[in-house]
Amino acid sequence: MLFRGARPVFVDVLSLEPRDPADFVWPAYGQFVRTFLLPLAVWRFAGIPPAVVFLDYRDGLTPEQASRWLGPLVRLRRPVFTLATIPSWLSRRAERMGDRLHGTRRAADPEAARYVLQRLFRGLRGQLEQLKPPAHRHSHWTGYEEEAARTAPEAWRAKHDWVVGTLQRLRPRTVLDAGCNTGSFAEAAATLGARVVAVDKDPVVVGVTWRRAAASGRDVLPLVVDLARPTPAVGWRNAECRSFLDRARGAFDAVLMLALVHHLAVTERVPVEEMAALAAELARQFVLVEFVPRDDPMFRRLVRGRGELFEDWTPERFEAAFRRWFDVTSVAELPDSGRRLYCMVRRS
Repeated sequence: MLFRGARPVFVDVLSLEPRDPADFVWPAYGQFVRTFLLPLAVWRFAGIPPAVVFLDYRDGLTPEQASRWLGPLVRLRRPVFTLATIPSWLSRRAERMGDRLHGTRRAADPEAARYVLQRLFRGLRGQLEQLKPPAHRHSHWTGYEEEAARTAPEAWRAKHDWVVGTLQRLRPRTVLDAGCNTGSFAEAAATLGARVVAVDKDPVVVGVTWRRAAASGRDVLPLVVDLARPTPAVGWRNAECRSFLDRARGAFDAVLMLALVHHLAVTERVPVEEMAALAAELARQFVLVEFVPRDDPMFRRLVRGRGELFEDWTPERFEAAFRRWFDVTSVAELPDSGRRLYCMVRRS
């Protein structure tokens, strides 16, 4: 399964084959449980998101692996009891049965086989419904945009209008929204006709962005990516799946870095020169960056008494770092905040 925007596209057409009318077994059942249901169960009950799981377990989780991550009381809950606990108990018996367990099974009546399969699929849909992330799930950052719009409405409106106006003027065909939060600016770019990739390290806000894009039909592909620790290349000799940065390098006309760089500077201690270098790797033409000063309430909240470590966090140093690769074409200072928005053009 691949995605075009928020829309899933089935591409494994060679896996399709005619079904034996008397066969009541779905061969892909185990794979579906390992790659969909158990990772969702581990996220819901153990707080380990699928992006973390699949980095180490590309083929999903076995019932035994999932059981080790889930507490004893959770293992007795539905649907975990059916999906993980019972299969874990029966796994040793299955090993003793060996090849006898995997023989071909056929029903005497094709209608009975169809009925069994239909019951199986209804059960899987119900289990998926029980385990899917709730739309109202919250994280530390799900209310960030709403809080900004509520506490500084004039600055938020000015920021939104400036970003949309700049995108209307530039008309990029492809956009990377780095640190997308719940996807307001990704959706704005897509509304103007761009194909957008929206990334954030918080899987909950990425889920909000996906639901937003799926409902609107906009061409937005949300991905869980931590830019401070980007998804690496994986697989045999690290060559089966390329890293995020390798795939994203030079792939976007414009890159949005709004309310992002101060997080990288304070939380991850990334030098601003490195952020500028990353922007230059990703953007073919433009970058829209937001500078948040030291006296900003959000900056102070992140610093938490370590302000002396960021005495050199100034607009002058920020601009100097980006001017190595970009020319600044416009700057807007947001009212009552001291934040600055920069539009920069990649120097050829």
